[in-house]
Parts: sequence; structure tokens; C-alpha cells
Amino acid sequence: MNKSKLIDVLAKRENLTIKAAEDAVNTFFKEMEKSLKRNDRIEIRGFGSFKIKQYKSYNGRNPKTGKIIEVKGKKLPFFKVGRELKERVDNI
Repeated sequence: MNKSKLIDVLAKRENLTIKAAEDAVNTFFKEMEKSLKRNDRIEIRGFGSFKIKQYKSYNGRNPKTGKIIEVKGKKLPFFKVGRELKERVDNI
């Protein structure tokens, strides 16, 4: 499912206009993004949790030239699936 399909489903299920459903979905994702930028953890019970993982810099190798390069540290979002969702998916 992609974002536009999610908007369509929400609009039909909740009897909303496409614009209202789009605003709701966009607000939800925007607030999640803001929370992650603040390094907050997001937990949706029965679904899973999101958090930011910090990765340190390291020396890597350019596969084309073989030259050693420094790969800078980075922060990336990480999703951990909840037990309930894992069980529901496994029972399909």
C-alpha cells in the first residue's frame, strides 16, 4: 500500500473528503517526523515502534578503486515490529 491508497481507504471508511483524509495522513506523518527529529521514540501499541539509531563513522573501501575512504557517522530511523503485528502477519 502506498500513501495515496491509504488516503483513499481512510476517506471511504470514515466518509471523509479526499482532501480531509490527505490532511489527516500528512499531519500524522509530519508529526512522526518531528518526533524523530527531536530524537523521541514513537510507540504504536500492537504495531511497533520507531526510534533513531546513531551510527559511528568508519573507514570503508571504494569498491571500484579499492581506495580507503571515511564514511561519516549518521542517524537513521529504525522500526521494530510489535509482537502482536508479528503474530497477526504470521497467521495469514
